[in-house]
Amino acid sequence: MAAPTSLAQHLQLAATKSPQASALLHAGQRYSFAELIDASRALAGRLAVRQGPVIEAGDSLHLARLAYACSFQNWPFFPVDRGNALPAINRPLDDVALIIATSGSEGNPRAVLLGNAQLDAAAAASNERLPLHPGDLWLNCLPLYHIGGQSILWRCARAGASMLLHDGFDAKQVAADLATLPVTHISLVPAMLARLLDLGTTPPASLRVALIGGAALVQSLYDRAVAAGWPLYPSYGMSETAAQFATFAPADGAWHEGQVGRPMPGHDIHIGANGRLQVRGPQIMRSYLDGSGFDADGWLTTGDLGRIDAAGRLTILGRADDMLISGGRNVHPQEIESCLAACPGVLDVAVTGRPDPIWGDLIVALVVGPVAPNDLLAHARRHLPSAALPRQIHAVDRLPRNATGKLERAALRRLAAEAAQ
Repeated sequence: MAAPTSLAQHLQLAATKSPQASALLHAGQRYSFAELIDASRALAGRLAVRQGPVIEAGDSLHLARLAYACSFQNWPFFPVDRGNALPAINRPLDDVALIIATSGSEGNPRAVLLGNAQLDAAAAASNERLPLHPGDLWLNCLPLYHIGGQSILWRCARAGASMLLHDGFDAKQVAADLATLPVTHISLVPAMLARLLDLGTTPPASLRVALIGGAALVQSLYDRAVAAGWPLYPSYGMSETAAQFATFAPADGAWHEGQVGRPMPGHDIHIGANGRLQVRGPQIMRSYLDGSGFDADGWLTTGDLGRIDAAGRLTILGRADDMLISGGRNVHPQEIESCLAACPGVLDVAVTGRPDPIWGDLIVALVVGPVAPNDLLAHARRHLPSAALPRQIHAVDRLPRNATGKLERAALRRLAAEAAQ
């Protein structure tokens, strides 16, 4: 028998080994692997035959069920945010299992094409790195129209593990489930982790892995979480890499901001002449929907600035498109945000630039929290060079972040312009 390579095949293998084992928990309901397969096949039989992919929006349970059902039919699945219009793709797509829209935090989202080979390679590497076993329980509170949420379906099916599915992130519900259920793994973006810490949530003894990704993790939040006993695994990944591509483990030693550890086995990383990270390997996407994506040597150039140390560990320095030029010096918002986030009284912070005839990019800090502007500026002066100091500081109630916790940079620029008026 050939080794399983699709989501449906992994479910079938898990059901063969342990048909009554828990596959899915949702809103107090339990589905065994046998029950999940029966429900998935029934839904697959009701799906209308079409030329293009199955494109659907809905809650997390609906999107999970469709992912399983489409795999049984070998049809591409394109999960979409309920707040967005459904795109139209009316042509066959060969060897495509999943279509995922990039976050669009820097501009227009792009449709990423992933086949079973890429998704299976990513799940296999993740399950080995973390690791994940039969009987483990992964709490999935990430949106299933992003790759982070979809990848957990694959990891759990491949390992014969159970998935505790939430319909989005509700900090109190996550905290309650952590207190009452034997959760072994959880995926969080930094904003979710901060909210759980604010509630005083402590990790259960069963929790072995808190995989952190989706946005930059600042040192102060990392230190706070580790001190509270959270087993943090900072990671790097994107839609184009079928989620988790590199991971830093607690056993790797001291962590510093931006460090995401070594890439998954079998992958190559390189820093291009412009400082951008380039990646290559078995879990890299087939292409974008328009057919683009790779250079002649098979490298995918990301939008992220990176650094690789002598041990092959990757540090992400920020998005290349976010770079500001202040007083003739290149300054990255992430560098300033990391500094300001460590100031007492700062609950959340973002930095952007406004066009200025003297500075080029006038640095603006948008701050959530009770900190006084003068105290924040004094903190910045102790830690940042003059060109990186915020020239304007505005208090805001909240920062614009997408569903995966990434700052929406275009919205930040508009917010800074409005605050200056």
